[in-house]
Amino acid sequence: MHSGKPPSQNVHQAPGIQVFEDLKEHCTAPRLSSELVLMESLRTAHPDHLVVRTSKHFCDLLAYAREGNAEATLKTQNGDYDAFRRYVASGKRIDREPGVLTDSVQWGCYDYRWDGKDYTIYKHEYMDQGRGLVMNFYICYQAGAETIKSGKSSDVDSLMNACGEWTHELHEEIYVFDGFWQKSKDLYKSVSGSTWDEVILDPTMKDKLIEDVEVFFDNRDLYKQLAVPWKRGIIFHGQPGNGKTISIKALMCSLYARELTVPSLYVKSLQGCNGPQYAIRQIFEHARSMSPCLLIFEDLDSLVTDKVRSYFLNEVDGLESNDGILMIGSTNHLEKLDPAISKRPSRFDRKYHFKLPAESERVLYCEYWRKKVSKSRLVDFPEEACPIIAKLTEGFSFAYLKELFVMTLLSVARGNVVPEPAVPQKSEAANGVENEINGEAGTDGTDTKRTIPNVEIPEALQDNILLNMARHHIEILLDDMDNSEEDGDVVKTADDTSNTRKILGTMIARRVQPINAV
Repeated sequence: MHSGKPPSQNVHQAPGIQVFEDLKEHCTAPRLSSELVLMESLRTAHPDHLVVRTSKHFCDLLAYAREGNAEATLKTQNGDYDAFRRYVASGKRIDREPGVLTDSVQWGCYDYRWDGKDYTIYKHEYMDQGRGLVMNFYICYQAGAETIKSGKSSDVDSLMNACGEWTHELHEEIYVFDGFWQKSKDLYKSVSGSTWDEVILDPTMKDKLIEDVEVFFDNRDLYKQLAVPWKRGIIFHGQPGNGKTISIKALMCSLYARELTVPSLYVKSLQGCNGPQYAIRQIFEHARSMSPCLLIFEDLDSLVTDKVRSYFLNEVDGLESNDGILMIGSTNHLEKLDPAISKRPSRFDRKYHFKLPAESERVLYCEYWRKKVSKSRLVDFPEEACPIIAKLTEGFSFAYLKELFVMTLLSVARGNVVPEPAVPQKSEAANGVENEINGEAGTDGTDTKRTIPNVEIPEALQDNILLNMARHHIEILLDDMDNSEEDGDVVKTADDTSNTRKILGTMIARRVQPINAV
């Protein structure tokens, strides 16, 4: 723990210097309890102060001050602090913005002022083998002997209550669990601005989904009157690239915009140094403290394995209340989910199947992209082209449709030339996607090649550059489907290597921003 000799303070030194000396001495020996050593050293250095220890997780005093709720000034004049300086690039390298130098303080003393009262705050950050990165704060507040003896002060408690409440809430952030809970501003930025207008689904299914979620959060009192547990579970399933993730984004954004904000908690991984069972416990404990909330398990079949299934189910429907928690689990493979999860009522009550888009939905998606580039002078996208592209893309997922428009718009904007031949004039030897997939075009239903459906092109559009370029890229994407390793029930769908499936991924649509900006 310590060297065995009590901390000795030189009366001519500032208190912080002696504490720092004690910490350095402690760090040269086996470390059993840094917290206890520092508490004793601080009490010796500040004999007329109450010393209270807390952590960043419960009471982030410095972040609270950075947001303008208090004043915190690092004391550097005596050199009694420990920090490392690093260069942080500003934004993306392509933007060529200059980076900045930042100091990360491992040990430091701060003059802290809140609500007209002065405190001395010590920060200590270190790496612990069992707990990972630990950041503790030590609040020193001048007080009388009785207060120091009792270990409590109303002024310190008021500060911690205010800061603790602020720390618990989200501030343009989303909670992400990746071995432990942390707040993510990047995920919030990725989700913010998502609307249901951007989600192209069957209108009936879309309306039912929105109603299902909104009605749940609107009717807490009704659940209570009926003595029904106020909890719900929904499963999104279907082939990749058909709207599951973008629907989750729209849900997160719409719930955040409610008068009573409903926070979103996103579970990325159960991996951690304490094991997946501990992770599941931490996930549900935090969800209960944040309720009402949306708890998201993306790729549920990969997260809840046989090893942790029983533990997961115990948390879902065990003795502890899950009131106010709406769980959403998404999966590309419903058949891989254990029936105890997918078929047992009161766990996941409703399932929404995200199918390959029908022709009417493909028309809507084409119109969505047409509106996105309507103000661009680089692209001539006539309204009449939408139903034609929809017919040509029979069997495409939304992910493939998105890639089609990105490729087509960029090619047109760059002035690329469409290879010949372009659009067929009369007829083409093609039986269509559906026949080929069903094996009617081949002898044994194997090793067939997808071809573009035979669609009649109006004479007025036969020379349209965008339509011809789109047809060229449809052929390329059909070849990509043929070469894909995974077969769907109808067609092979994109495996979302462009990270469109994952919420934390970078949306590939950003690649067409130069077109929109024209």
